[in-house]
Amino acid sequence: MNPKITIFHNPRCSKSRQTLELLQSKGVDPAIIEYLKTPPTAEELDTILNLLNIEPRQLMRTKEAEYLENNLDNTSLTRQQLIQAMIKYPKLIERPIVINNNKAALGRPPEDVLEIL
Repeated sequence: MNPKITIFHNPRCSKSRQTLELLQSKGVDPAIIEYLKTPPTAEELDTILNLLNIEPRQLMRTKEAEYLENNLDNTSLTRQQLIQAMIKYPKLIERPIVINNNKAALGRPPEDVLEIL
């Protein structure tokens, strides 16, 4: 098994559970990071965003109360400010995220992660 495969996982999320099960069915035993308990650092989030080739807001759950209550839809917020918001409120981070070496995929749908195995 490749120890370099990591999943940013929320066990309460059905898509996250389905993605983990899919990986395991393919013989992958990923490192599991429960990001609500252990949020990524700013540097890790920046790397993830670069690997996914998206901007911070594209990785945010925009319907969460924390997004609305903190006016995170404000278009004048910088990349760094949005990353800091995801660190402060990890619930805002879309899930699951799978990283394999220098590739990343968002498991929505879960089958999307197969492209990086």
